[in-house]
Amino acid sequence: MFRSITIAAMVALVALTGCATKPQLPVAMKTDTLAPQVRVGVALTAVPKADTYLPGAGCLLCMAAASMANSSLTAHTKTLASDDLAMVKTQVVESLKKKGVQVVAIDGDLDPTKFPELPNEPNLSNRDYRRLQAEYKIDKLLIIRLEGVGFLRNYASYVPTSDPRAWVKATGYVVDLRTNAYDWWQPVEVLRPAQGKWDEPPRFPGLTAAYYEAIELAKEQLVQPLQ
Repeated sequence: MFRSITIAAMVALVALTGCATKPQLPVAMKTDTLAPQVRVGVALTAVPKADTYLPGAGCLLCMAAASMANSSLTAHTKTLASDDLAMVKTQVVESLKKKGVQVVAIDGDLDPTKFPELPNEPNLSNRDYRRLQAEYKIDKLLIIRLEGVGFLRNYASYVPTSDPRAWVKATGYVVDLRTNAYDWWQPVEVLRPAQGKWDEPPRFPGLTAAYYEAIELAKEQLVQPLQ
């Protein structure tokens, strides 16, 4: 019996291969978004567990075969910590304070699905976060959404078309709580190849080093526009 691909990886496959919803395009930071008189809430979604992602292995048998072929890497991946990604929230808060912005850290992990859904329109939030405006007395909400971390290997059905690479995907965005408009929307995707050979089980040292590099690079790319 084939070993099934993990649920997290299957969800990521859907995201990576696209869906019917038109994707949100990047929105450049507006000049008055981080003005000193503005109160900005900073929130972070839950940090995902590290996993392997195998886009392109589209059919069920293809996914099962690809999962089996990468089973030793997947086992190692699940031992890797991803908690360092959570530090991006502290870095964002500190960066905004240095700019003189009035910052409020939103408690806990933000789950966008817990907020009312809105029509999907370009440059407008598809979730209604207005209750946070009253709760935290903020004008704008800055969200860092962490979407995936681990290793990504491309497939064409049963056949790998790339070596595994360390992978981090996230999005940073600011919602104006008065208008529901995005004042900033910046997707971040980091891919890092192994240092040297990648296929060195069980510890995969080259890929492991690339994994932690990818996490640091993703944090830098999320914080840099806010400095």
